[in-house]
Amino acid sequence: MPTPPSDPEPRLLTRLNRRGFRLVMLLDGLAVLGLSVLTMLVRYGLPPWSVYTVPQYALSFSVSALIFLVAFYFGGLYEREPRLGGAAVLPRAGRLSLAAGSFVALLNLALSGLARQRGSSLTERVLPFPISHLVVVIVLAALAVAVNRGVVHWLRTRREGLPRVVLAGVAPDIALAREHVEVNGSMLEVVAEVDDPHAVVETVARTDATDVLLLTAGWLDLWYPRTIGRLDQRDVTVLLRVGGRETLFGLDRLREVAGLPFVLLMPQTMAASQRHFKRLLDLVLVLVTAPVWLLLLAGVALHQLAVAGRPLLYRQTRVGVGGETFEMVKFRTMRTDAEVAGAQLSSGSADPRVIPACRWLRATRADELPQILHILTGRMSVVGPRPERPELTEGFEKEIAGYTRRHEVPPGLTGLAQIHGRYHTDAEYKLGYDLQYLVNWSPLLDLEIIARTIWVVLARRV
Repeated sequence: MPTPPSDPEPRLLTRLNRRGFRLVMLLDGLAVLGLSVLTMLVRYGLPPWSVYTVPQYALSFSVSALIFLVAFYFGGLYEREPRLGGAAVLPRAGRLSLAAGSFVALLNLALSGLARQRGSSLTERVLPFPISHLVVVIVLAALAVAVNRGVVHWLRTRREGLPRVVLAGVAPDIALAREHVEVNGSMLEVVAEVDDPHAVVETVARTDATDVLLLTAGWLDLWYPRTIGRLDQRDVTVLLRVGGRETLFGLDRLREVAGLPFVLLMPQTMAASQRHFKRLLDLVLVLVTAPVWLLLLAGVALHQLAVAGRPLLYRQTRVGVGGETFEMVKFRTMRTDAEVAGAQLSSGSADPRVIPACRWLRATRADELPQILHILTGRMSVVGPRPERPELTEGFEKEIAGYTRRHEVPPGLTGLAQIHGRYHTDAEYKLGYDLQYLVNWSPLLDLEIIARTIWVVLARRV
C-alpha cells in the first residue's frame, strides 16, 4: 500500500505569521521612515541638510521608526484580525502614533540633556528630528497604517476569496440572519447553515469555512471553551450575535456583520502582544526593585533559619502557564509533617499547622519572596492568578466551567484574587477575579494591584 503524501510545507510567509511576524510590519516601518525623509525633502530639498550630517538623520529616523513599530506591536495592531467585522484601525493607530511620537520627543530631550551634563560639546539634539516634522509624521503615520491595513485586506481577499461563513443557531435565528445577509452580505459567502450545536466543527472542516457566526446565545454554554478552542486551532473566527440584553452586561466593542451586531469570541483572553508586554514589565519591575527585595530576602532567610531551622525552603508542585506544572519555592512556615494526610487548602495564618513564630510571614506574605526568582525565569509573573496545586486544580476544572482560562498567563506573586479574596474564598469567586484581570489587563492595572498589595501587606489582611 503506497504511503500517503505528506502535507506540503507551509509557505515562508505562513510560517512567519505563526511566529508573530506580519508583512504589514514591514510596510508600516517603511511608511514611518519614508514620511520622516519626505518631510525633510519637502522643507529643505535634497541632502545634505544643515546642522546635522545625513548619517545622523538616518540614525534618528531609524530609531524613531523602530519606536513607532514597538508601540504599534504592543498596542495590538499586529494581532490576527478577523476578516468579518474588523475593528476600526484609524482611531487606535492615531492613539498609538501619538504615544510613539511623544516618546520620541521625550527620549530626544532626555538623551540631549544627559549628553550636555556629561560635558558634551553638542548644542543641538542627539536624535535630530524637527518637532514640527514629528507632528506631521504622527498624523500621517496613523493614516498610513490604516491604508496599509486596507491594502493587505484587499490583497488577502483577492488571494483567498470572500470569507466563507457558517451560520449556526436555531432555525428562527438562522432565517433572520439569512435575510440580513441577502441584503447586506455582499462581502461574505455563506457556505453552510448548522442547527445542531454539536455539528459545527465537522461542518467547518467539510466546507473549509473561515468564520462562524453564532446566532443563538444559548449555545455559548455548550461551545465554551472546548468547541471555540477547536475552531481557533483551525484559524476559524467565531462571532456571537448579541442583543439588547447582552449589551446591558457591559459589552462595548461590538462589530457589525451584514447589519447585525456581533462580539468576537476569543479563546485567548490576552493577546500575544499583551503577554509579551506584561513579561517585559515584569523584568523591568524586578530589576529596578532588586536592591529592596534582595535585602528583604536575606533578612527573612536569617529569621527562618533561627526560628524554623532547616529545610529553609518549601518546594511544592504548582500549575503554571498552559497548565504545565513547576516546582514553586517559598519559605517554609509550617511543620514538616503538615501534609502527611494529603494536600489541603490553608486556612491562613491561624492554621494550626503554621509555626507560631512564622505567622507574621504568612500575614505579610513575606514567605512568598523566593518566588521572585520564578519571575526572572518566566514561570511566574509579578501579577497574575494565584498558583494552585495540581491536585486541587484537577477538581476545580471539573466543577467550574472556564477554570482552565486562568492558565493563559503565568501565575502571579500577587493578583486581583489575592488582594480581594482570602485563603477561604471559594475557588469559583476567585476565578471571577482572575478572568476579570485577564480581560481588563493593562500596565496601569498591574501597577494598581501592586500598590494595593502593599496596603494588604501592611494591614496584614489575608
